[in-house]
Amino acid sequence: NRNPAPTFTPIFTNPPPCSLPTSATLSPSAFPPRSWRNLGIEDPLFRCFRRRRGGRVFLSGAMEVDESSPSSLLSSPSSLSSDSIDLNFLPFLRREPKSEPASPEHGPLPPPLPLPLPPQATAAIAVAFAAPTTPDLSSPEVLTPLQSLPPNPDEDALFAEYCRLASLYLLSAGAGAIVPAPTPEAAAPAAVQPGSGSAAKKRRPRSSELVRVSSLSVRDQIYFRDLVRRARITFESLRGLLLKDDERAEALGLAGVIGLGSVDRRRVRADLRAAALMADRDLWLNRDRRIVGPIPGIAVGDAFFFRMELCVLGLHGQVQAGIDYLSAGQSASGEPIATSIIVSGGYEDDDDRGDVLVYTGHGGRDPNLHKHCVDQKLEGGNLALERSMAYGIEIRVIRAVKSKRSPVGKVYFYDGLYKVVDYWLDRGKAGFGVYKYKMIRIEGQEPMGSVNYRAAEHLKVDALSMRPTGYLSFDISMGREIMPVALYNDVDDDRDPLLFEYLARPIFPSSAVQGKFAEGGGGCGCIENCSIGCYCAERNGGEFAYDKAGVLLRGKPLLYECGPYCQCPPSCPNRVSQKGLKNRLEVFRSRETGWGVRSLDLIKSGTFICEFSGIVLTHQQSEIVAASGDCLVHPNRFPSRWLDWGDISDVYPEYVAPNHPATTDLNFSIDVSRARNVACYFSHSCSPNVFIQFVLFDHYNVSYPHLMIFALENIPPLRELSIDYGMIDEWVGKLTM
Repeated sequence: NRNPAPTFTPIFTNPPPCSLPTSATLSPSAFPPRSWRNLGIEDPLFRCFRRRRGGRVFLSGAMEVDESSPSSLLSSPSSLSSDSIDLNFLPFLRREPKSEPASPEHGPLPPPLPLPLPPQATAAIAVAFAAPTTPDLSSPEVLTPLQSLPPNPDEDALFAEYCRLASLYLLSAGAGAIVPAPTPEAAAPAAVQPGSGSAAKKRRPRSSELVRVSSLSVRDQIYFRDLVRRARITFESLRGLLLKDDERAEALGLAGVIGLGSVDRRRVRADLRAAALMADRDLWLNRDRRIVGPIPGIAVGDAFFFRMELCVLGLHGQVQAGIDYLSAGQSASGEPIATSIIVSGGYEDDDDRGDVLVYTGHGGRDPNLHKHCVDQKLEGGNLALERSMAYGIEIRVIRAVKSKRSPVGKVYFYDGLYKVVDYWLDRGKAGFGVYKYKMIRIEGQEPMGSVNYRAAEHLKVDALSMRPTGYLSFDISMGREIMPVALYNDVDDDRDPLLFEYLARPIFPSSAVQGKFAEGGGGCGCIENCSIGCYCAERNGGEFAYDKAGVLLRGKPLLYECGPYCQCPPSCPNRVSQKGLKNRLEVFRSRETGWGVRSLDLIKSGTFICEFSGIVLTHQQSEIVAASGDCLVHPNRFPSRWLDWGDISDVYPEYVAPNHPATTDLNFSIDVSRARNVACYFSHSCSPNVFIQFVLFDHYNVSYPHLMIFALENIPPLRELSIDYGMIDEWVGKLTM
């Protein structure tokens, strides 16, 4: 893992050259900078030189204004050619960002909770009922915001206040809260080292340098993809642990949030708290440069469930506003420049046709009615979009789509780059003036994630209307799986998957799963759903592996699920992977990878996908079968990618990866030469989006666990599933040919 050296191309190294007409006579002493505000000019696009004749000022291409009457207003600005404007000299109006009203599903930004303790520190947790010492609120460490604020940006001020509160509540705890018992190491003052993440640091402000990233090799692309994935895993792992802590606190009767007294926990979103913890440790990406165009490591079609995740990755830097831009005060050209937008469907005047988008500017809406009540102004983000059009700067477009699979009811897809080709002031449906921007998607990009999402939803209902030909089977499992597994080939005449017997569950050798290995000491005796303290929880190291939604909290060497020897009902949250498929999978033929697998459903990171199935052979049987050239899968060759899922060491340096429950050497193999399931068609990748987690539930022989496959990241519909097989040899090729 070397540090790649991509090329960063500055957007503005110096202001554009002057091209003033020779007939202009400019007098800086007579017309000082920023004096245009005295003329009452409302439209910042009205940038033109001035000529002085007697006591009157002539604005090129516009009506004349009496200089002796500062209150004169310009009712309608005239269009000017940008070729005749001196961007280096002319006195531009200074326009600062203005916040867009919050979406209905997003309320005010609450402060985060303190960092949850790692599982190995649970023995050191004590319930403190005495009120802790109140920190000195006049201390600079408390009052200093985590973000440097530009002049008068309402949205940035809101975010700075949220970050300040995050720092405050990381230093304090409310009465009756669960707090870590002090240890000698914790009592000692911690020295803050750059990049160590061992203590909260002042948050680094966003850079004002606009750059494009180019010259990325394949190796560099893999590096940045893994970098982005690590940040996303950290974010999701923290969010899951915070939610788990909330559940434990509610079970103890602590309904309030630590540091917020009686405030209900359900009103404090875990995604905001997770992002604040990462911000305190300088883990937000792309803060050192403001990237125009594609973000390294983020692919077109990537899916996100939280807007704060977009901020963490630098894809869209605004917490609530739909337009992300560099303000005029920070821009080297002296003008605001837009870099990304979010199309959330909150504006009734938007016209979204996919490749062609008419986007409505922000502002002018009542925060309670969510309707326009005043005319929009060409300032802030609205002006930034116009300036991006003038300079030909591409805009990243993120679309929000409603989804029942999302914790917040919608999912955000990065749909690629667009160019602003036109803008105008129009009368909106509410009767007020709105600025509209026509954007056209740049050709040659990957398919849009939002389009694939809608196409996949249609395929699940009426596949033949979209694909009249190519289907070889609508369910190669022949009903053995809960969800059908389709087989599709529109490339060639290959029909090989139909020649194999479909095994939804692996067949273990009887000697490995019978006798003493069957019961393994018995299961739990829970009458209702299992809870902390039951026998199965103790087997997992004193905790359960999944949250209420069935999402894996963190990977382990081995997981124990409740099985046939347990008394708990089928609804027990510790029964997840044994229930089989929950997503509509499709085996398809590809020119690049041969046979592959994709999902028609949106798969959330940490969720179970399917099991790797076949005929399980002992070590002695494997040696005999291998001599005949049959296709064998060796579980001990899969890399330990489970170590990545749940890793919060970047935020909590003392975090140690789980080593319990432990497994033995896995010397068995899985014969898939005659019988197999959908997992055998997963393609190999050095940067995969799924990983193997070993699980036991129907027997307790640790030498023969089930190979369960979980999502390592959010996988959008119709994206190919890939796994890291480890040692690449002939058997991998046999699976995908």
